[in-house]
Amino acid sequence: MVLMDPLANALSVIKNAETTGKTDCVIDPASKIIGNVLKVMQDQGYVGEFEFVDNGKAGQLKVKLIGKINKCGVVKPRFAVGKTEMEKWEKRYLPARNFGTLILTTSKGVMSHYDAAKMGIGGEILAYVY
Repeated sequence: MVLMDPLANALSVIKNAETTGKTDCVIDPASKIIGNVLKVMQDQGYVGEFEFVDNGKAGQLKVKLIGKINKCGVVKPRFAVGKTEMEKWEKRYLPARNFGTLILTTSKGVMSHYDAAKMGIGGEILAYVY
């Protein structure tokens, strides 16, 4: 089977493991973008620690879950967001103001929309989590 979107697959694995009450999950295959998104989710307090495990192929990521994710998903297509348009996209993908996080890829790397707004830069929306 061909995997079309590894990031969407990773977030659905995390969401399904959270809803079934598991304390950890394994994301296969691993990639840099998935690792960067997990780092942002960890900084925002949605997941615990995660580690890369080399399996001789693309590798795996083992993620500790802490039970704080209600929903997470990928935004397709990856919309370009200007520094002044953050609130519009918050209203579209997040349930309430200051609740949840949009994950953006910017010229400075992958970060939350809070950090991008502080730095005054825009980017493309990768995912959302709340």
